[in-house]
Amino acid sequence: MDKRSVKIIRCQSERHAEPILAIFNEAIVNSTALYDYKPRTKEMMESWFEAKVRGNYPVIGLEEEGELLGFASYGPFRAFPAYKYTVEHSIYVDTRFRRRGVGRVLLEQVIEAARGQDYHALVGGIDSTNHASIVLHEKLGFAHCGTIRQAGFKFGRWLDLAFYQLMLSTPLHPIDG
Repeated sequence: MDKRSVKIIRCQSERHAEPILAIFNEAIVNSTALYDYKPRTKEMMESWFEAKVRGNYPVIGLEEEGELLGFASYGPFRAFPAYKYTVEHSIYVDTRFRRRGVGRVLLEQVIEAARGQDYHALVGGIDSTNHASIVLHEKLGFAHCGTIRQAGFKFGRWLDLAFYQLMLSTPLHPIDG
């Protein structure tokens, strides 16, 4: 990856829904990165982007010469008020651009965005066989905090879901309620 020609961007539905949909659907069809069975639709992408905007959750992309290399985002960890300082993130890289440092740049951006929004914990749910993602998370300070055995079933086998967590020094003054 030539860092001089790569730009970190905030993805917009109008411009990036289609390439994000293609990246999601490739992961659904060919990997255990997503525990989905059926490819997503354009309507599902619209709803996904609307939820990101409503929740003030960034969708961070990496572009080279106008082409989306990958994207990352986060959203609520659980839908109860006391979890308000914890978010669950996800990172997806177009298969053509893997092993070029794209995932690392995106994860670094997610960490900074979460700090900037005063979150305290970033959680990643990673299929336990996704060694590249696990190594990346560990290099950036994430620690394994548990595995749910046989949490999913895809491609004719049970899948273990490993959770990795990064604690942030934010917020400085957390409050109840």
